[in-house]
Amino acid sequence: MHPAPVDSPSRPPAPRTAALTAAALAAPSVLLLVLVAVSWRPLMTLDGDIATTTHRWAVEHRGITHASRILTDWVWDPQTMRVLCAAAVVGLLWRRRARLALWVAATCALAALAQNALKAAVGRPRPVWPNPVDSAHYAAFPSGHAMTATVVCGLLLWLLHRHGAGRLLWGTALTVAVVSVVGVGLTRIWLGVHWPSDVLGGWLLGALLVALAAASYERWCRGEEEPVRRERRP
Repeated sequence: MHPAPVDSPSRPPAPRTAALTAAALAAPSVLLLVLVAVSWRPLMTLDGDIATTTHRWAVEHRGITHASRILTDWVWDPQTMRVLCAAAVVGLLWRRRARLALWVAATCALAALAQNALKAAVGRPRPVWPNPVDSAHYAAFPSGHAMTATVVCGLLLWLLHRHGAGRLLWGTALTVAVVSVVGVGLTRIWLGVHWPSDVLGGWLLGALLVALAAASYERWCRGEEEPVRRERRP
């Protein structure tokens, strides 16, 4: 008789995989940060050309612009993303995964602190238009919308993966996450409140934080694991 599994196994990612991902993201993240900080002319020119073109489209296509404002201000707003993260933390606490819940909450808090610290340190001005379609305040780099969405969606995908999500759930979650992360970045450029490199920086730095969180958790906190596979004796 073949043994029958009682519990669905968790699938924590290997620490080495998460660490290699973090290492791969670190170089482009730091490089982009330096290029923006020193106002590297080719990057500034490219940013300006793309921003000017998309702003012209935003002025011409008011329907898309209105939809973009709804998406960026409500659906993909950083506060909405943080509410999703808080719901995940509550769910982990309910399942008695206190350490993992703390790790997720701390990563989100660290992302907010890092984002604001970098904005203050770089001090990059936002685009200014004679006919703006939206407004935003504080420094531009990195995009807080893009970074927050990347961190929250990345953490939720990591949790689903290590809890052994089924194929349908994983595919749906991955699709929603990709659409949300890419979509919020594009809306920020379309609305003329960020340069393209601000959004790219938010994506890279957010992904780097998620990879570092996953790598450090799997390295130091593997004592708190979900139930592993147990077998019935024939």
